[in-house]
Amino acid sequence: MTDWTPRLVAVDADGTIVGPGDHVPPPIAEKLRQIDAQGIPVVLVTGRAWLSAQLVCDQLMIPHMYCVCNNGATVVTYPPLEVVADRRFDPALIIAAVRDHPSVMLGVEDFGRGYRVSQPFPPGIYDLHGEIRVVDLEDLAGDASRLIVRDLTSRPADFDALIAGIDLEGLYHSKGSDNWLDIGPGSAGKDNGLALVADRLGIAQGDTLAIGDSYNDVDLLSWAGRGVALGGAPEELVAVADDVTQTFAAGGTLAELGRWFP
Repeated sequence: MTDWTPRLVAVDADGTIVGPGDHVPPPIAEKLRQIDAQGIPVVLVTGRAWLSAQLVCDQLMIPHMYCVCNNGATVVTYPPLEVVADRRFDPALIIAAVRDHPSVMLGVEDFGRGYRVSQPFPPGIYDLHGEIRVVDLEDLAGDASRLIVRDLTSRPADFDALIAGIDLEGLYHSKGSDNWLDIGPGSAGKDNGLALVADRLGIAQGDTLAIGDSYNDVDLLSWAGRGVALGGAPEELVAVADDVTQTFAAGGTLAELGRWFP
């Protein structure tokens, strides 16, 4: 790829450009602004809901950018905020399947407002921002861009067995970590969200650089012309990556960006 140069840069949020406390290190934010100023669009591609993603976009201070949220179910431009795509599904059958498992916590986004949850999520769940409302299970059903399924007390094997018994055919689903599953409409996926952006911008798939660090980045890195995993990424992501850089803490994201944009 010595003669190749990205025409679009897609970056995951947490663990890729965002560290503890929702903080984007200034050198990364500055580099991404420099790339955008050169006419190369920078796209944030994240599992976060919009309010959580906005915290990242505000730190980047890019004058106008695309953001793919909810693992590809929601696509916006910002600032100002404009919704480009809003893909949804009804999680009623999944909610019914976990009803008799009180340790399972569920959450769905209220766009631009916060979350509805089945029970309080403990502090430290970076993904939940805005107003958090505890509601009855029935009030979680209906249109949802993403359903978060978490269980902090069961053994991972028991959680996996529970999920294995749920019919997820035709739905997007991705592991967040042990005992954490994100479920969305079948048309979701970070690859689909980024493909929509690239098509709108007239940029070929092969001209895209994507950087990520976790399970929900597998489709993203597989789709991009060059997909790069951060050091320490799960084996599933490393297996589809074109390259593996250093860890986030060691400056891997900045190293990959600097390779193409000194």
